[in-house]
Amino acid sequence: QVQLVESGGGLVQFGGSLRLSCAASGSRFGLYLMGWFRATPGSERELVATINTHSTTTYGDSVKGRFSIAGDFTKETTYLQMNSLKPEDTSVYYCYAYESSNGQASWGQGTQVTVSS
Repeated sequence: QVQLVESGGGLVQFGGSLRLSCAASGSRFGLYLMGWFRATPGSERELVATINTHSTTTYGDSVKGRFSIAGDFTKETTYLQMNSLKPEDTSVYYCYAYESSNGQASWGQGTQVTVSS
């Protein structure tokens, strides 16, 4: 079982920036993909960004051009740089990891990001 630990959430003003980090441990065969999703109470988790071992990235439409994901798969760590934050970015952000060798997906506990207007 892969454990994921997020850090970097908090309170920021409209237009500000935050950087989230996620460190994985416990992977037996190495991670293929890491990323971030977010959810507010009562809503489904929404894609924020992912990156794989080929450095291919995907972004949710609402964050394109403002957020940037990076990954270091030798350290099994991913980072999410969030710029030009808006109140609608307020959410719990969850780190995600996928091992292609066994098809196992793992989630972190989540970190709160709050953007004040």
